[in-house]
Formats: sequence, C-alpha cells, structure tokens
Amino acid sequence: MHSPFRHIEPSLPPDRRQSDTALAIARGTSRFLKSLGFSCVSELTLPSGRRADLVAMNARGDIWIVEIKSSVEDLRADQKWQDYRMHCDRLFFAFTQEMPCELFPADTGLIVADAYGAHLHCDAPEHRLPAATRKSMIVSFGLLAAQRISRLIDPQGHANIDEG
Repeated sequence: MHSPFRHIEPSLPPDRRQSDTALAIARGTSRFLKSLGFSCVSELTLPSGRRADLVAMNARGDIWIVEIKSSVEDLRADQKWQDYRMHCDRLFFAFTQEMPCELFPADTGLIVADAYGAHLHCDAPEHRLPAATRKSMIVSFGLLAAQRISRLIDPQGHANIDEG
C-alpha cells in the first residue's frame, strides 16, 4: 500500500562541538556502557550549569558521568571536572590508549576507548547521590532523551527549540 506521507529517515544533525577523536571515544564508551546495562545521553546540562560529556543510567537508577578527554592538552585545560562528582554515583574519564593513565586523577575511574568499544582500566570509587540530586538527574536525563526522540520523529517541529 502506498502512503501519501513521505518517509523521513530519523537522524540527529551532527554535533560540531566535539572533535572526531572525542566523538569516537564517546561512541566506543557508550557501547561499553550499554554492555553493562546502562543507557547514555551525551551533552547533558547538569543542575550546576556544567555540561557532562556522557551521562549513563541503569535500571537501578545508578548514575555515572564520563568525561571524555581527546588529548593531553584537553585534560590539562579542564578544571571543571571536579564539579561533575556532585551529580553522579561514579565519575570516569574516557580516553584513547595513546594517553598515559598516570595523567588522570587517582580518585576517578578510567575507560580506554576507540570508536568501536572500550574497556574499564580502573573502576571509579562510589559516592552515592542524595535522593533529591538523584531525582533531579533522572528527570533531566529522561527529558533530554525524550526531546531527542521527539526531534528524530519531527525535526521540523523542533526547529527553534534549544536542547538542554
């Protein structure tokens, strides 16, 4: 049966804020986290106003933040990563195997990634979120995920809406 509606292939426009290396790390890390039972959203604005590279949540409501570092310069220039700790149960850095692990803070988890996958080099210490912060993060996560799905379904209906 022929439909009078034109088929639109759902896809988000490319995000040009990250380098190709950072996008590859995010992709591999997201695949790895999915294998652990987590769903991920990228570029989530936190209650503090900071924007986390990857936020992952599982069915139990555990929230992990992964800060992606594409180069040594990127790591050295970043002084905001400590702010992310108050919005997650575990904080990780994800990076390529070319970067030395010794550069990263000892009290964070380390994920080595490429575009196709990742592995956990060092687990992150757990620091459970307060209930109110967890609720805020779950709501933000859900709203961003729903906005992105809606944008895929109806790109024209979101032309002037800013994602948060």
